[in-house]
Amino acid sequence: MPSTTVYNMAGEAVEELELSEQVFGVAPNVAVLHQVVTAQLVNRRQGNASTKTRSEVSGGGRKPYKQKGTGRARQGSTRSPQFRHGGAVFGPKPHPYHHDVPKKMRRLAIKSALSDKVANEQLIVIKDLALESPRTKEMLAILGNLPVDGKRVLMMLPKRDENIVLSTRNIPSAKVQHVSSINVVELLKHDFVIMPKETVRWIEMVFGEGLSAEEASQKIAVELDEEATAPEEAEAAIGTTDEDAAEPDEEATAPEEAEAAIGTTDEDDTGDQEQVSETADDEEE
Repeated sequence: MPSTTVYNMAGEAVEELELSEQVFGVAPNVAVLHQVVTAQLVNRRQGNASTKTRSEVSGGGRKPYKQKGTGRARQGSTRSPQFRHGGAVFGPKPHPYHHDVPKKMRRLAIKSALSDKVANEQLIVIKDLALESPRTKEMLAILGNLPVDGKRVLMMLPKRDENIVLSTRNIPSAKVQHVSSINVVELLKHDFVIMPKETVRWIEMVFGEGLSAEEASQKIAVELDEEATAPEEAEAAIGTTDEDAAEPDEEATAPEEAEAAIGTTDEDDTGDQEQVSETADDEEE
Protein backbone atom coordinates (compact mmCIF):
# COMPACT_ATOMS: atom_id res chain seq x y z
CA MET A 1 0.00 0.00 0.00
CA PRO A 2 1.46 3.42 -0.93
CA SER A 3 2.20 5.88 1.84
CA THR A 4 3.57 9.39 2.24
CA THR A 5 4.96 11.55 5.01
CA VAL A 6 2.77 14.15 6.68
CA TYR A 7 4.51 17.44 7.50
CA ASN A 8 3.53 20.40 9.61
CA MET A 9 4.00 24.01 8.56
CA ALA A 10 7.45 24.04 10.18
CA GLY A 11 8.59 21.29 7.80
CA GLU A 12 8.79 18.60 10.48
CA ALA A 13 7.67 15.04 9.73
CA VAL A 14 4.67 14.34 11.96
CA GLU A 15 3.36 10.97 10.85
CA GLU A 16 3.13 8.48 8.01
CA LEU A 17 -0.14 8.45 6.06
CA GLU A 18 -1.31 5.35 4.20
CA LEU A 19 -2.92 6.10 0.83
CA SER A 20 -5.56 4.26 -1.14
CA GLU A 21 -4.20 1.65 -3.51
CA GLN A 22 -7.02 2.32 -5.99
CA VAL A 23 -6.13 6.00 -6.36
CA PHE A 24 -2.44 6.50 -5.50
CA GLY A 25 -1.08 3.08 -6.43
CA VAL A 26 -2.13 2.82 -10.09
CA ALA A 27 0.38 2.07 -12.84
CA PRO A 28 0.55 5.27 -14.95
CA ASN A 29 -1.08 4.88 -18.36
CA VAL A 30 0.91 7.16 -20.69
CA ALA A 31 -1.43 6.75 -23.66
CA VAL A 32 -4.47 7.82 -21.64
CA LEU A 33 -2.53 10.71 -20.14
CA HIS A 34 -1.59 11.96 -23.60
CA GLN A 35 -5.13 11.71 -24.90
CA VAL A 36 -6.67 13.49 -21.92
CA VAL A 37 -4.06 16.26 -21.94
CA THR A 38 -4.57 16.81 -25.68
CA ALA A 39 -8.34 16.96 -25.25
CA GLN A 40 -8.10 19.38 -22.34
CA LEU A 41 -5.79 21.74 -24.21
CA VAL A 42 -7.95 21.58 -27.33
CA ASN A 43 -11.10 22.33 -25.36
CA ARG A 44 -9.49 25.50 -24.01
CA ARG A 45 -9.44 27.01 -27.51
CA GLN A 46 -12.25 29.43 -28.25
CA GLY A 47 -12.16 28.89 -32.01
CA ASN A 48 -13.12 32.49 -32.83
CA ALA A 49 -10.28 33.29 -35.27
CA SER A 50 -11.75 34.65 -38.48
CA THR A 51 -10.64 36.18 -41.80
CA LYS A 52 -12.51 37.68 -44.74
CA THR A 53 -12.63 36.30 -48.24
CA ARG A 54 -12.66 38.53 -51.34
CA SER A 55 -16.44 38.55 -51.25
CA GLU A 56 -16.52 39.83 -47.66
CA VAL A 57 -13.97 42.66 -47.98
CA SER A 58 -15.59 46.04 -48.58
CA GLY A 59 -14.86 47.87 -51.83
CA GLY A 60 -13.51 46.57 -55.07
CA GLY A 61 -16.74 47.02 -57.01
CA ARG A 62 -15.11 48.78 -59.95
CA LYS A 63 -12.90 47.08 -62.49
CA PRO A 64 -9.39 48.48 -61.81
CA TYR A 65 -8.54 48.96 -65.50
CA LYS A 66 -9.78 47.83 -68.88
CA GLN A 67 -9.62 44.25 -69.93
CA LYS A 68 -7.32 44.64 -72.98
CA GLY A 69 -4.69 46.93 -74.35
CA THR A 70 -2.67 47.64 -71.18
CA GLY A 71 -0.23 44.76 -71.45
CA ARG A 72 -1.04 43.80 -67.89
CA ALA A 73 -2.87 40.80 -66.55
CA ARG A 74 -6.61 41.11 -66.58
CA GLN A 75 -8.15 42.02 -63.21
CA GLY A 76 -11.74 42.31 -62.16
CA SER A 77 -11.43 43.61 -58.56
CA THR A 78 -8.86 45.20 -56.27
CA ARG A 79 -10.07 42.97 -53.46
CA SER A 80 -8.64 39.82 -55.02
CA PRO A 81 -6.13 37.96 -52.82
CA GLN A 82 -3.13 39.14 -54.88
CA PHE A 83 -3.92 42.79 -54.15
CA ARG A 84 -3.06 44.70 -51.02
CA HIS A 85 -6.12 44.91 -48.74
CA GLY A 86 -7.59 41.99 -50.63
CA GLY A 87 -9.29 38.95 -49.20
CA ALA A 88 -7.55 35.97 -47.56
CA VAL A 89 -7.26 32.59 -49.19
CA PHE A 90 -8.16 29.58 -47.07
CA GLY A 91 -8.02 31.67 -43.89
CA PRO A 92 -9.40 30.50 -40.51
CA LYS A 93 -13.11 30.63 -39.82
CA PRO A 94 -14.86 30.33 -36.41
CA HIS A 95 -15.50 26.71 -35.51
CA PRO A 96 -15.59 24.70 -32.27
CA TYR A 97 -12.50 22.85 -31.05
CA HIS A 98 -14.07 20.16 -28.90
CA HIS A 99 -12.73 16.74 -28.07
CA ASP A 100 -14.81 14.60 -25.76
CA VAL A 101 -13.14 12.01 -23.51
CA PRO A 102 -15.01 9.32 -21.56
CA LYS A 103 -15.32 9.85 -17.82
CA LYS A 104 -13.43 6.66 -16.98
CA MET A 105 -10.48 7.77 -19.09
CA ARG A 106 -10.36 11.17 -17.38
CA ARG A 107 -10.40 9.54 -13.97
CA LEU A 108 -7.74 7.03 -14.97
CA ALA A 109 -5.55 9.89 -16.18
CA ILE A 110 -5.91 11.73 -12.85
CA LYS A 111 -5.13 8.56 -10.92
CA SER A 112 -2.08 7.98 -13.12
CA ALA A 113 -0.80 11.51 -12.48
CA LEU A 114 -1.35 11.23 -8.71
CA SER A 115 0.29 7.81 -8.58
CA ASP A 116 3.29 9.17 -10.46
CA LYS A 117 3.61 12.01 -7.93
CA VAL A 118 3.54 9.55 -5.04
CA ALA A 119 6.07 7.23 -6.69
CA ASN A 120 8.49 10.14 -7.28
CA GLU A 121 7.92 11.62 -3.78
CA GLN A 122 6.41 14.75 -5.26
CA LEU A 123 3.19 14.59 -3.24
CA ILE A 124 3.50 16.53 0.02
CA VAL A 125 0.74 16.16 2.61
CA ILE A 126 0.58 18.84 5.27
CA LYS A 127 -1.31 18.42 8.53
CA ASP A 128 -2.67 21.93 9.14
CA LEU A 129 -2.44 24.57 6.43
CA ALA A 130 -3.88 27.79 7.81
CA LEU A 131 -2.86 31.42 8.24
CA GLU A 132 -4.35 33.97 10.62
CA SER A 133 -4.02 36.75 8.04
CA PRO A 134 -2.95 37.04 4.40
CA ARG A 135 0.82 37.41 4.37
CA THR A 136 3.10 36.42 1.50
CA LYS A 137 6.15 36.32 3.75
CA GLU A 138 4.64 33.60 5.93
CA MET A 139 3.66 31.56 2.87
CA LEU A 140 7.21 31.82 1.52
CA ALA A 141 8.49 30.63 4.90
CA ILE A 142 6.13 27.61 4.80
CA LEU A 143 7.23 26.70 1.27
CA GLY A 144 10.85 27.12 2.34
CA ASN A 145 10.36 24.65 5.18
CA LEU A 146 8.86 21.98 2.90
CA PRO A 147 11.02 19.83 0.58
CA VAL A 148 9.92 21.50 -2.68
CA ASP A 149 13.39 22.77 -3.70
CA GLY A 150 11.99 26.07 -4.97
CA LYS A 151 10.17 24.42 -7.89
CA ARG A 152 6.65 24.93 -9.18
CA VAL A 153 4.06 24.04 -6.57
CA LEU A 154 0.34 23.31 -6.85
CA MET A 155 -1.66 23.66 -3.62
CA MET A 156 -5.07 21.99 -3.54
CA LEU A 157 -7.41 22.97 -0.71
CA PRO A 158 -10.56 21.14 0.47
CA LYS A 159 -12.22 24.45 1.29
CA ARG A 160 -11.59 27.96 -0.02
CA ASP A 161 -9.34 29.92 2.32
CA GLU A 162 -8.94 33.59 1.42
CA ASN A 163 -5.82 33.96 3.56
CA ILE A 164 -4.07 31.16 1.66
CA VAL A 165 -5.23 32.46 -1.73
CA LEU A 166 -4.15 36.04 -1.07
CA SER A 167 -0.83 34.95 0.42
CA THR A 168 0.05 32.85 -2.63
CA ARG A 169 -1.10 34.93 -5.59
CA ASN A 170 2.12 37.00 -5.68
CA ILE A 171 4.37 33.92 -5.71
CA PRO A 172 5.15 33.06 -9.36
CA SER A 173 6.07 29.44 -8.65
CA ALA A 174 2.95 28.61 -6.61
CA LYS A 175 -0.71 28.20 -7.50
CA VAL A 176 -3.78 27.54 -5.33
CA GLN A 177 -6.96 25.84 -6.46
CA HIS A 178 -9.89 23.94 -4.98
CA VAL A 179 -9.63 20.17 -5.09
CA SER A 180 -12.81 19.95 -7.18
CA SER A 181 -10.85 21.67 -10.00
CA ILE A 182 -8.29 18.87 -10.14
CA ASN A 183 -7.13 18.17 -13.70
CA VAL A 184 -4.31 16.38 -15.46
CA VAL A 185 -2.69 19.45 -17.07
CA GLU A 186 -2.16 21.23 -13.75
CA LEU A 187 -0.89 18.07 -12.07
CA LEU A 188 1.70 17.49 -14.80
CA LYS A 189 2.65 21.16 -15.19
CA HIS A 190 3.67 21.57 -11.53
CA ASP A 191 6.59 19.69 -10.02
CA PHE A 192 5.13 19.26 -6.52
CA VAL A 193 1.58 18.96 -5.22
CA ILE A 194 0.83 20.14 -1.68
CA MET A 195 -2.46 19.19 -0.06
CA PRO A 196 -3.88 18.89 3.47
CA LYS A 197 -5.09 15.55 4.78
CA GLU A 198 -8.71 16.55 4.08
CA THR A 199 -7.86 16.94 0.39
CA VAL A 200 -6.43 13.42 0.33
CA ARG A 201 -9.63 12.19 1.91
CA TRP A 202 -11.73 14.04 -0.70
CA ILE A 203 -9.75 12.49 -3.57
CA GLU A 204 -10.10 9.00 -2.10
CA MET A 205 -13.86 9.44 -1.68
CA VAL A 206 -14.38 10.69 -5.24
CA PHE A 207 -11.92 8.54 -7.21
CA GLY A 208 -11.90 5.51 -4.91
CA GLU A 209 -15.32 5.21 -3.31
CA GLY A 210 -17.25 6.65 -6.26
CA LEU A 211 -18.91 9.60 -4.51
CA SER A 212 -19.78 12.74 -6.40
CA ALA A 213 -17.78 15.92 -5.93
CA GLU A 214 -20.68 17.61 -4.13
CA GLU A 215 -21.18 14.76 -1.68
CA ALA A 216 -17.46 14.60 -0.90
CA SER A 217 -17.29 18.38 -0.41
CA GLN A 218 -20.26 18.28 1.96
CA LYS A 219 -18.67 15.49 4.01
CA ILE A 220 -15.36 17.32 4.21
CA ALA A 221 -17.14 20.54 5.23
CA VAL A 222 -18.97 18.72 8.02
CA GLU A 223 -15.72 17.15 9.25
CA LEU A 224 -13.95 20.53 9.24
CA ASP A 225 -16.82 22.13 11.18
CA GLU A 226 -16.70 19.34 13.75
CA GLU A 227 -12.95 19.77 14.18
CA ALA A 228 -13.42 23.52 14.59
CA THR A 229 -16.12 23.17 17.26
CA ALA A 230 -14.42 20.32 19.17
CA PRO A 231 -11.91 22.55 21.07
CA GLU A 232 -14.70 24.94 22.12
CA GLU A 233 -16.84 22.08 23.42
CA ALA A 234 -13.85 20.65 25.29
CA GLU A 235 -13.14 24.03 26.92
CA ALA A 236 -16.80 24.38 27.87
CA ALA A 237 -16.79 20.90 29.38
CA ILE A 238 -13.62 21.67 31.36
CA GLY A 239 -15.14 24.91 32.66
CA THR A 240 -18.29 23.10 33.76
CA THR A 241 -16.25 20.47 35.59
CA ASP A 242 -14.30 23.13 37.49
CA GLU A 243 -17.51 24.85 38.57
CA ASP A 244 -18.97 21.55 39.73
CA ALA A 245 -15.80 20.82 41.72
CA ALA A 246 -15.84 24.29 43.30
CA GLU A 247 -19.46 23.96 44.50
CA PRO A 248 -20.02 21.51 47.40
CA ASP A 249 -22.14 18.51 46.61
CA GLU A 250 -25.51 18.75 48.37
CA GLU A 251 -25.92 14.99 48.51
CA ALA A 252 -22.44 14.57 50.00
CA THR A 253 -23.00 17.24 52.68
CA ALA A 254 -26.50 16.08 53.57
CA PRO A 255 -25.37 13.12 55.77
CA GLU A 256 -22.89 15.37 57.61
CA GLU A 257 -25.61 17.93 58.32
CA ALA A 258 -27.94 15.17 59.49
CA GLU A 259 -25.29 13.77 61.86
CA ALA A 260 -24.58 17.22 63.22
CA ALA A 261 -28.28 17.77 63.81
CA ILE A 262 -28.63 14.39 65.55
CA GLY A 263 -25.61 15.14 67.75
CA THR A 264 -27.06 18.48 68.74
CA THR A 265 -30.39 16.87 69.61
CA ASP A 266 -28.71 14.26 71.86
CA GLU A 267 -26.82 16.93 73.76
CA ASP A 268 -30.01 18.94 74.25
CA ASP A 269 -31.83 15.83 75.54
CA THR A 270 -29.01 15.12 78.04
CA GLY A 271 -29.14 18.69 79.35
CA ASP A 272 -32.90 18.50 79.82
CA GLN A 273 -32.59 15.23 81.75
CA GLU A 274 -30.02 16.77 84.12
CA GLN A 275 -32.29 19.75 84.79
CA VAL A 276 -35.24 17.44 85.54
CA SER A 277 -33.16 15.36 87.97
CA GLU A 278 -31.98 18.49 89.84
CA THR A 279 -35.55 19.75 90.16
CA ALA A 280 -36.68 16.40 91.59
CA ASP A 281 -33.88 16.45 94.22
CA ASP A 282 -34.88 19.95 95.34
CA GLU A 283 -38.49 18.90 95.83
CA GLU A 284 -37.49 15.91 98.01
CA GLU A 285 -35.40 18.16 100.25
